[in-house]
Amino acid sequence: MMKPKIRILIITSILTLLALTGIQGYLIYNTYQLKKDVFLKETKKSISELDNIKEMDSLAELWYSELTKNLSEYRKQKLLKTEMFVGFKPFTDSLNTAFKEYYAKEIEKANLGYELKYKKIIKSIIINDKDKLDTVFFTETGDAYFLFGEDFPDDEGNVISKARWLTEHDFEDDNQGEIFKTALNVEIKTEDVISIVKWKRFVFGQMASLFLFSVVLLLFVVALLFYSIKTAIQQKKMADVRNDFINNITHELKTPLATLSIASKSLRNKEIQNSPNIFSNALDILDRQNNRLQKLIDQVMNNTLGSKDIELHKERVLDTEYFKEAVEDFKLSVKHKDVEVYEKIEYNPVYINIDKFLFTTALFNVMENAVKYGKEKVKISIQTEFKNNNYIVTIKDNGIGISEKEHFKVFEKFYRVTTGNVHDVKGLGLGLFYTNQIIKAHSGRIEIKNNSDKGVSFSITIPIN
Repeated sequence: MMKPKIRILIITSILTLLALTGIQGYLIYNTYQLKKDVFLKETKKSISELDNIKEMDSLAELWYSELTKNLSEYRKQKLLKTEMFVGFKPFTDSLNTAFKEYYAKEIEKANLGYELKYKKIIKSIIINDKDKLDTVFFTETGDAYFLFGEDFPDDEGNVISKARWLTEHDFEDDNQGEIFKTALNVEIKTEDVISIVKWKRFVFGQMASLFLFSVVLLLFVVALLFYSIKTAIQQKKMADVRNDFINNITHELKTPLATLSIASKSLRNKEIQNSPNIFSNALDILDRQNNRLQKLIDQVMNNTLGSKDIELHKERVLDTEYFKEAVEDFKLSVKHKDVEVYEKIEYNPVYINIDKFLFTTALFNVMENAVKYGKEKVKISIQTEFKNNNYIVTIKDNGIGISEKEHFKVFEKFYRVTTGNVHDVKGLGLGLFYTNQIIKAHSGRIEIKNNSDKGVSFSITIPIN
């Protein structure tokens, strides 16, 4: 189970990563806005003189003169607001053909490198009539009046310039049956709007190196964070395994040491010293416990060797003879327990090259695990098969089984399915690790899977040649 400190470390690291990602995203967004503004300013600068050329001035005088004439008719109440633009629209449409030709020439001269749309629109027309304002046309958010260029949606455009036309025009008013001159004070607001086709692609192109660097840096930070958390968890697991191993071996050493202490103290008793039989039994106890301690030490020393450190002394053995002998030896070692061992050896005789002592140790480790973690009545079956130039040994049991999520862990050094100080099953967590190393030293592999009914199966595969 993950300790609170590790969990807090992971949560803090993830929150820090999210904060850094947010800051980086904010900076990239600001850079994007700056790049966008610079790009639009450069474009505006490139076409800023468009309205100042002679042809454009001529067109401006024409449309303005025509609009003023219509406004005069409106002022005389000869035209309604809606009727005022009826005759004006065809006029501006006819001028737009000439405008597009001039515009295309000027854009070609600018050599922008990207497609640009341009339009001039009227935003408002207001007449000042004797200190009274008459709003002939006004738009706040709706569609403006289109004059020249290409008519595209306003939300796709960017305003590059605004103009305010103030004029006083005298016209003859015969509305009351008499002809007299009247001043027409008009305010007209216009805007020049551009739309850059696929402008985002150019802005993102300018930001490509920054964006790529940011992504690479973010991936590096994520990878570093993942590695750091993984390392911390692994170190925590190693510390837990080390502590578990120390607790286990301490538990294993306590019994023989306590027995040695009692036996050695008893030898100081004069009554025992005067009894040859009791004295001899005490010495036997000392010898047995001493051997047990030696075996524990040898188990720790030998079973921690890697496959490359194991020195093999191979010999050519007949499979039927070898497995029959190995099974009989194992039966003798567990004769005091309720264990049944079944064998089914390859029908055709096969010679295998193995280190008999080490390979037998590997087989015994697997079968002893079946006995340790088995039920009251243990059943073990050993089946061998020669297939595709490989010799396969399958050992099945009817035990409690092993969770699939722990299958890859059981071959790790010091790993035990049951952890802690107190175990129903004694051991140091080295048996299957050593077994795996022995099989690897034979250029083979060992695999584990759960049986369909109960227990597990260990499959050992070694090459014949």
